[in-house]
Order: sequence, then structure tokens, then C-alpha cells
Amino acid sequence: MAFRMPAEDELVRILELEQIELDMYRGHTLDKDRGRIYGGQVVAQALSAAYRTVEGSVCHSLHSYFIRPGDPKIPILFKVERVRDGGSFAVRRVIAIQHGKQIFNLAASFQTPEEGFEHQSDMPAAPDPDSLKNEEDLWVAAGRDPAERRVWPVEVRPCDPQPHDTPKVLPPLDMCWFRARAPLGDDVVLNQCALAYGTDMTLLDCSLRPHAVVWSDGRLQVASLDHSLWFHKATDFHQWHLYVQDSPSASGGRGFNRGAIYTRDGVLVASAAQEALIRYR
Repeated sequence: MAFRMPAEDELVRILELEQIELDMYRGHTLDKDRGRIYGGQVVAQALSAAYRTVEGSVCHSLHSYFIRPGDPKIPILFKVERVRDGGSFAVRRVIAIQHGKQIFNLAASFQTPEEGFEHQSDMPAAPDPDSLKNEEDLWVAAGRDPAERRVWPVEVRPCDPQPHDTPKVLPPLDMCWFRARAPLGDDVVLNQCALAYGTDMTLLDCSLRPHAVVWSDGRLQVASLDHSLWFHKATDFHQWHLYVQDSPSASGGRGFNRGAIYTRDGVLVASAAQEALIRYR
């Protein structure tokens, strides 16, 4: 059996929203066979919707909440509120709606590009991505049926993967290389939205590592509760990026996770934070 491969332009197509009224847009899910919409898709589409209402500014941060599971079989309505347009900064709020109810909301801040003070933390040492197996290779190596796994439009190569067959207790630290499978060009907006899509793929897993559980455990209930991103520099997300993740705390059925995203040559381009539901049913 073969993997269910994504279309070459799947990520770009996901971000091609349809305008239906002033500041109102419709988004679609291409993979309609999943039980719910992948959270990173909604983050990326909401950011794309917000971008359609600003000019000359670039998103530097966003903060969002997942409210209800998304239904992949029907479109998502995105309503953008123009909260503020200032001299240097603009703020947008986006509400995602299905079946007449909010499933997600996002607040994003945009800034007119300017020069200023600069410093960053150093990228930690990591194996070269060319020396690592991607998630599909690891799936096959564990004896799993490729037909049971969808291939995502973002490729991930874990540095220290949790075994699929016999999970073990690991530190709440994780690193992986990831990138968009298809070229995205040099458009800052498209690359930011694609990066936002990818940042939700592995961050939750970091809080599971100390507990020796994997997603295939039928007792496990997991879901992203919120998601925040800070964009520091423009980048080409079709190139390899190192996603350095840690989980400082888990309590009350929730796991807290942080991430730092570096280019292959060590430039910190974005940071992420997320709290997720992690509990046995």
C-alpha cells in the first residue's frame, strides 16, 4: 500500500480564501476524511484572512484559541474585525465560524517594517536534516501500513523520535526539522501563513514525551487549546527549519509547550507557545 500523498500545491490552495463580503472570507479543507480540521490549518487561514485587510504591514505576533472542533466537510467562514490602524501598528481580530458557532478566534498585530536593536538566542546543535528519517520513513520502519497515514504538505524529520511501537519516557525536550514540501516563492505573507500551518504539527507532542504515550494510544485525548506565534524575521519556509521545543509544565489535564524556529544557518525567525489538552479519556 502507498501513502496518501498531498497535492503539490495543497498548502497554497488551503490559503486561497474566497471573499464573500467586505472583511468576510470562506476557507475550505481539502482533506475531508479526517474527523476534525487540523488546528494549524485554521490558524493559517485566519492569518491569511487578516492579511487581506492590511496594507504595507507584516504580522509580528498572533494569539489564538481553539473553541470547537472544526468540521472538514463544510467551509469555514472567517470574519475580520479591523480593530485599529495606527501609524506603525495595525490590529485585526478574526472569528472562524461553522454551523453558526465560533470554532476559533485569533488576534493578530501587524507592523510597518523598520530597523531597530537586534539580538537572538543561539541555535542549539542538532543533527543535519539530510541524516534523519522523515515521519513517513519512521512509520514504515515501525511496521505500520502506509495507507493508514496521510502525508502532510509540511515534511517533518524528528531528531529524537518517540518510537511508534514501544513508547518510552523521554525528557520534555524535542527538536525536529520541518519545511513546506512545495516551493512558496519569496512572498512574506505566504511563507508566514505556511509556517503558521506547520507550527501546530509537533508542539503538543513535547508535553507527551515524559509520559511515554503516543497519539495512537486509544485512551488518549489530545487537542490544541490555544496557539501563539511571534514572527521575528522573514524566511523561506520551503527550506529546512529547526523547531526547538520544550514543555516546562503539565498539570490539570493540560500541557504547556514552547518552540523556537531557526533557519538552517542559525537565524531565529519565529517563536511559538501553546497549551494543549492531554489526558486519558
